Amino acid sequence: MAKPASSPVPAGWSPVTAYLTIRGVAQALDFYKKAFGAEIGPQMPGPGGLIMHAEMRIGNVAIAMCDEMPEMEYWLSPQSLNGTTCTLHIYVADADALYNRAVSAGAQPVWPMHDAFWGDRYGRVRDPFGHEWAIAAHQWDYTPEEMMQKAQEFFASMAQAKS
Repeated sequence: MAKPASSPVPAGWSPVTAYLTIRGVAQALDFYKKAFGAEIGPQMPGPGGLIMHAEMRIGNVAIAMCDEMPEMEYWLSPQSLNGTTCTLHIYVADADALYNRAVSAGAQPVWPMHDAFWGDRYGRVRDPFGHEWAIAAHQWDYTPEEMMQKAQEFFASMAQAKS
């Protein structure tokens, strides 16, 4: 028999949780396990063999997802949108190792690993389902002035690279 919830946030979840729409949730779960070491949680089947809800954990964070269901009007995957509207950000001790693991598992490099002006070792990949993942290890705590100087240097180098 059901009992009243002890909290408005389910156990193990955060007050803000990513919920991804994916074309091929079952395949995505396999990819996330290989690429990011995700622990796969419960799944709820939907109509026509689709998955209407699935859960995974990366570290101590729960991420939920469902299969794309165009008949629901707004439940579209990045493939249907021809892009994504957000990036999921993962902090780890060895960003280069996780970046390489994700690429080996089938992710496409978007931005190579580099020392970013805000103090992170940072890179981005796009998973085979169209979602982008930023992978980082925080290395330096810069003052606002140091960060602004490094940002100006970065943008100046980007402008030079384009010309």
